Amino acid sequence: MYDPSHMRTFLSVAQTLSFTQAARRLGLRQSTVSQHVRRLEEATGRQLFTRDTHSVELTEDGEAMLGFARRILEVHEQATAFFTGTRLRGRLRFGASEDFVLTRLPEILEGFRHDHPEVDLELTVELSGTLHEQLAAGKLDLVLAKRRPEDPRGELVWQDELVWIGAERLRLDPARPVPLIVYPPPGITRALALEALQRQGREWRVACTSGSLNGLVAAARAGLGVMAHSRGLIPPGLVRVRERAGLPELGGVDFVLVHGRRRASAQGAADALASAILAGGSRLVTTGSRPPRVR
Repeated sequence: MYDPSHMRTFLSVAQTLSFTQAARRLGLRQSTVSQHVRRLEEATGRQLFTRDTHSVELTEDGEAMLGFARRILEVHEQATAFFTGTRLRGRLRFGASEDFVLTRLPEILEGFRHDHPEVDLELTVELSGTLHEQLAAGKLDLVLAKRRPEDPRGELVWQDELVWIGAERLRLDPARPVPLIVYPPPGITRALALEALQRQGREWRVACTSGSLNGLVAAARAGLGVMAHSRGLIPPGLVRVRERAGLPELGGVDFVLVHGRRRASAQGAADALASAILAGGSRLVTTGSRPPRVR
């Protein structure tokens, strides 16, 4: 028998690849997190992580356990809700950033709707900066979006690095301004890209502006320029720009869940959806990519 609490801890470590971050996320001591993982490994008879003082990585058995753990927890939560007679109701206003348009977030939302059919889920897809503004104005209950590195708000889903991407055939002329494909203000990725170019003293020009990820991807696939994007969410048909292009490093970016003002009618549903997203966080990364490590 696999203890659901051990499964939940395992998923948190697998998503963050950090025992420290998992402990913070779960509100546990790090020694408790280590104990849960050790007991799960004893129960399976397999090593699920390789770890040293600097890094944590999933083993092949750990990768296999990811799918099992998610399904076990989903069934456990469904059974608990059924037999306790608790049914969530109310209106939940959820905002997700454009970054997740091409991911498997719809699968997580579909599962949530199946488990909680009496919740009226309203989805808003917008730029991360805009979502944070709407959350502060009381127009949303829960947001899944990027935050700037210095911003302390939100519960970490995963941490990634920003990279420059473009069409594989694209070649940049170092003597000419960098052609940029960007979101409009207040896009967080846009701001980080412009700040990095300004620090380097590199000239740039805006080749395309769009509030839609699909619009940006179309422009990039057409070879109009380069865009800053999460390494774990690179859209199909685009590749990381080679280092010899001389573009500056962009640094890291956090993807977080942020709760809005606690409306009694939405609090239970917001907590349930946040738990579903945290449990399935690795599914948000583009198919074929591994979740980036939390540094």
